[in-house]
Amino acid sequence: MSHTPDYFARLDDGSGLVVDVRPADRVGPEDAVKFSGTEAMCQEMGCWSFALVHEPDPVEMANVRWLSGYRHPRNRVGDVARRLMDAFDDPRLLIDGAQAVGDPLSVLPTLYHLLWCGDLSLDLAVPLGDGSMIGCAAVSHG
Repeated sequence: MSHTPDYFARLDDGSGLVVDVRPADRVGPEDAVKFSGTEAMCQEMGCWSFALVHEPDPVEMANVRWLSGYRHPRNRVGDVARRLMDAFDDPRLLIDGAQAVGDPLSVLPTLYHLLWCGDLSLDLAVPLGDGSMIGCAAVSHG
């Protein structure tokens, strides 16, 4: 029985990640055996890991699609971005932080851009809206 995984990624630490992509409702018994064998091979390699990825969550995808509309750097207004980062230093509701910085109509494009870039964070599994809890992204000190 042969199997070719869908993706291989080399990670920053030099290790590898083998990824298979299959909708959960299309993983049959033969597929499960192949995926299990691929995972075992990765464990034998020692420096590779394995992930079986299913279809994305529809709410998460809708949020990512919305935020992607603000990915262009023209949406990052420097002074507004700095004030938003300060406003969300402690997590708060999206609308409260936007209003604290200025008129939400002029502030929201920069806020959405900061979310897209990962400077600010939120739970993407919850529909994005005025009541979304926003905070500064965790800073890695490694």
